[in-house]
Amino acid sequence: MIEPDLTQPIPERIERVHMIGIGGSGMSGIAHMLLDEGVRVTGSDRSGSATVDALVAHGATVAVGHDAANLPHDVDAVVVTSALWPTNPELVAAQERGVPVLHRSQALHLLARGKRLVAVAGAHGKTTSTGMVVWALHRLDAGASYVNGGTIAGLGGSSGHGTGDLFVLEADESDGSFLLYDVAVALVTNVDTDHLDHYGTPGAFDAAFARFADGASEAVVISCDDAGARRVRDLVHHERVVTFGEREEADVRVTDIVTGEGIACVVEHAGQRHAIAMDVVGRHNAVNAAGAFAVLLQLGIEPAAAADALSGFAGTGRRFESHGERRGVRVYDDYAHHPAEVEAALTGARTVLGSGRLIAVHQPHLYSRTRDMADEFAAAYERLADHTIVLDVYGAREDPIPGVSGALVSAAFDDPSRVDFLPDWQAAADRVGEIAREGDLVMTLSCGDVYRIIPQLLDALEATDGDG
Repeated sequence: MIEPDLTQPIPERIERVHMIGIGGSGMSGIAHMLLDEGVRVTGSDRSGSATVDALVAHGATVAVGHDAANLPHDVDAVVVTSALWPTNPELVAAQERGVPVLHRSQALHLLARGKRLVAVAGAHGKTTSTGMVVWALHRLDAGASYVNGGTIAGLGGSSGHGTGDLFVLEADESDGSFLLYDVAVALVTNVDTDHLDHYGTPGAFDAAFARFADGASEAVVISCDDAGARRVRDLVHHERVVTFGEREEADVRVTDIVTGEGIACVVEHAGQRHAIAMDVVGRHNAVNAAGAFAVLLQLGIEPAAAADALSGFAGTGRRFESHGERRGVRVYDDYAHHPAEVEAALTGARTVLGSGRLIAVHQPHLYSRTRDMADEFAAAYERLADHTIVLDVYGAREDPIPGVSGALVSAAFDDPSRVDFLPDWQAAADRVGEIAREGDLVMTLSCGDVYRIIPQLLDALEATDGDG
């Protein structure tokens, strides 16, 4: 991976930009925003996709595959992500030509400059929580601009150009770039130690979140349920800290949680109770709703109006996203790629499962995370899934580590009959088709490209009778 140079001066204005990896969930949203502002956008991605097609329809010029020839001669800046390899030919060409190379967070900083910024950070739940805040502001006609890490159901995209002074974005803690923004209201969903390849120690990770919180000019909204968030809270010196969660001491407390095909809950604040109902699953999303509610209050929205505006939220892309049904077997995809996220996703899936079984298809993400957390992944899957198919590691920004593969996760199961390590995707899909039966739910989990296996899963289910 490349380490972002956040000291690179950000131009006052960009008229021509080239984006490497433009089809990614975060990059594509930024590209749409730049196009809306009249910037000429070119870019490249390793493969075509519906996201790339939408960018082309919006006016971008996108090449499939990476080649130095893709870089225009008159570009003002190149925008990249941390997931880029340092040997990428377009990146190398930009560096050789002296073209400014900006991290995507710097492009976001440019877009949000002069706005009243709400930034959402956390180890888990930040895409959904960002989506909740954006959804509510949209229903309130607040004219907010936004860039999220996933498509927001009901809004048709991951970004939008508003007419007001509010800007809402998902802030990425993985590489420290969330410290770049001029934040008005900071939301911290939770702090589960990760990304030690960048931070080095858990203490440094916590300290970064405290800096993020203390940098907010107006208020900090932070979980009081999560142990990591409580650690960070003890490091924060901000004068305006608002806590949320199920604990009695929360400033915004969520109670009366009912889960099923959706969630219903009550948020309590200043002695008043307000009902919220959403079309998302899982108890954790009721807690996320409390955090979004608390943010809306800091923006000056009346509590009753905030609760009403949050109701009806239907989720974000790749968060328990339905992909169809074959012979009575439902297929879902989820972005979960950390043991705590896997636990939340599987727990949420069980609320809609009924009497069927839950079959998980796990694609480990990053060699370092697989090496360090294989036992935790196995424990979560063995406890909450009835059967697990483990694929091989999606390395993303990392080089392979000798001896590290998906087999580390499958080998950590106490009961080997409940897991298969199948690095061949067709073999994995065929195995799902073989064991799944009517009433079961199949779920793919990873922030890699595991969603690409879904057509194979659907075909395999259709081609087999499934004897369980």
